[in-house]
Amino acid sequence: MNPATPTHGNVAANLAAVRTGIARAAAAAGREPEAVTLVAVSKTQGAGPIVAAIAAGQRVFGENRVQEAKGKWPALKAANPGIELRLIGHLQTNKAAEAVALFDVIETVDSPRLAQALAKEAQRQNRKLRCLVQVNTGGEAQKSGVASASVDALAAECRTLGLGIEGLMCIPPADQDPAPHFHALAALARRLGLAVLSMGMSADYEAAVIAGATHVRIGTAIFGSRN
Repeated sequence: MNPATPTHGNVAANLAAVRTGIARAAAAAGREPEAVTLVAVSKTQGAGPIVAAIAAGQRVFGENRVQEAKGKWPALKAANPGIELRLIGHLQTNKAAEAVALFDVIETVDSPRLAQALAKEAQRQNRKLRCLVQVNTGGEAQKSGVASASVDALAAECRTLGLGIEGLMCIPPADQDPAPHFHALAALARRLGLAVLSMGMSADYEAAVIAGATHVRIGTAIFGSRN
């Protein structure tokens, strides 16, 4: 269903294949493909593959680490207006200032302490910060994200702080069928009145789109194996 052996040299073709997969899954769910934003996960990638993706029309990218993104994205964004950069990895509070300055969207708000740090920095930098709450749908001790039962309280805290929470994000357990996790996150977002659902990666994005994903985070299927 997804590209079998994506490589750096096939970035444009890989992007086209992923977009076809998104369209196929959207049609199966009775949705419009335009309702799903493809986030190209460029972590560990150098400028070459990223520029190839931009040349192929890609405008939304995701990075896992603040320091890595800081080393390559200011120049890339300056040269390519209109790029949206999303932080999709765990964020420590001591990196909040750099993250607010660099990213357009932070998908991994997972604690009141981090929400407070981000709200403080957004106000200090006079930035309108867009955020998602990361939910640990599998209850995995080693994984970031707030427990499903605590999402209401964290979302309320974010709203009190004036932090713009747009939706929810999750990474299902690798050893489980992801579909129930996607549907559970979608139900939770509906209950909270949140419109954005960031879920689905290279191996399972079609299932995520069928479950209602508005954003899918694709790295390997576009860029090939990580460096």
